[in-house]
Amino acid sequence: MNDSATILGPPERLHPLSLLSSVAASAKGMWSMFAAGGYFAVKGYWLLLVLMFVAFTALSLGAAVLRWRNFTFQVGTREIRIDSGILSRTHRSIPFDRIQDVTIEQNPLWRLFDMARVRFETGGGSGGPQAGDDGALAAIPLPRAAEIRDLVRASRGLVPAAAAPEEAAVQEEAPVFAMDLRRVLLAGVFNFSLAVLGGLVGLSQTLGDAMGFDPFEDEFWEGLFAPGTPIGDFIRDNAAMTALGGALVLVLIGLGTGVLRTLLRDYGFRLTHAPTGLRRRRGLLTITDVVLPAKRTQAAVIATGPVRERFGWSELKLQSLAKEDGGKGDHVVAPLAQPEEVDTILLAIGWPLPHVPQWRRVSFAYVSAFTLLLMPLLAVSLVAIAFAPLQGGIAAAVLVAAIATRFLAWRRYAYAVDDSRLLVRSGWWRRRTRILPVRNIQSVDYMQIFVDRWFGTAGLAIGVAGGGLTGHGIRALPSETARQLRHRLLSRFA
Repeated sequence: MNDSATILGPPERLHPLSLLSSVAASAKGMWSMFAAGGYFAVKGYWLLLVLMFVAFTALSLGAAVLRWRNFTFQVGTREIRIDSGILSRTHRSIPFDRIQDVTIEQNPLWRLFDMARVRFETGGGSGGPQAGDDGALAAIPLPRAAEIRDLVRASRGLVPAAAAPEEAAVQEEAPVFAMDLRRVLLAGVFNFSLAVLGGLVGLSQTLGDAMGFDPFEDEFWEGLFAPGTPIGDFIRDNAAMTALGGALVLVLIGLGTGVLRTLLRDYGFRLTHAPTGLRRRRGLLTITDVVLPAKRTQAAVIATGPVRERFGWSELKLQSLAKEDGGKGDHVVAPLAQPEEVDTILLAIGWPLPHVPQWRRVSFAYVSAFTLLLMPLLAVSLVAIAFAPLQGGIAAAVLVAAIATRFLAWRRYAYAVDDSRLLVRSGWWRRRTRILPVRNIQSVDYMQIFVDRWFGTAGLAIGVAGGGLTGHGIRALPSETARQLRHRLLSRFA
């Protein structure tokens, strides 16, 4: 007899609002159809356009309704069961003891109707983009979502969120870390991005031919700036001002994109204590509420740059076995923080920061080997100057700048190690300080390419459980030093 069947509650369905999410997801993969629709509109094939729109709407809604009717879930005292699928049925049981936490998300539409998306984060999963995310309920009433969250936590011996109002009040008054609107906007300035230009390029490639013009084609600008046109004459008469204006527009686009993305993601950023670690709540349109278990944290990365470091700002990320929505294992717990705030967060997860051992620099071969590899390209660019001065000069300048940046990075590149942790400081423009507890190190690979052998150096690639953050390791160590450090880091397995 299946004992679990006797403890499951009645089948429940998602709210009908989940149909909108399903239709929107279908529309994301229909860009080619939208391009065809634009072509039909330009050519005047209105009947075909209407028929295509009606067919798409009918098929999308029909498929969404079928998926909704065939999706049910049952909540028991020890597990949750999710049944889904139309032709191929899937019956998925998630025991509560596998669920690390329950994440509740609300976008503007769901907040309007007091609904929420519930995601179950587990330590398992079958890999792929949703590894560790064994189930999600797209839209259920918020009170029901809170009931399921509290039931899961109670089954794991944790205090439900609603069971300790006094403690919750204290947490609201004294968060581990929080960001007001001013700091969120400042973080957006540091997150300068030209991603919107990439989106415009993609849109032009999709719809440019159908609409009859493409601003990313030479012919478009040649016609617009041709001699005799008002714009063309103005640019020739004011070349310096035009170049300055174009650069200013790019800067404004980058700043605007960075601020908007950061505002949408990190508005109301609040980090508080949770029974198992830290609870992070953030978002302007879509609010996410997630718990980051301290015991599942594998590594930490403090990220900054020349400008941010000059003003004492940095970002703190944690690499964890717990996954973000989308399968990412790196969690930003402080988008813009001062050093003392970073220390406070690390202390909150039980990572005390004693005096840092003496930093040890890596070999200058970090610069020499890199320069040697670029020498053939640098020689070609110098020869090219005689035939194409502008292109050759730009190529040579880029290569020289890369070597100079490598030298500046070497001046910061160092590591420190004691009995409990390894710290690695690297980068110049993208400055990183990685904190790796020795107990969490899974593997240490000794690496040596042909250039390393010439300089008598080697590198170590350090493996830590959990996805997301990458690049743990040390380059350009003297060969014997690399072997000794590898043995020391792996000695705990002996």
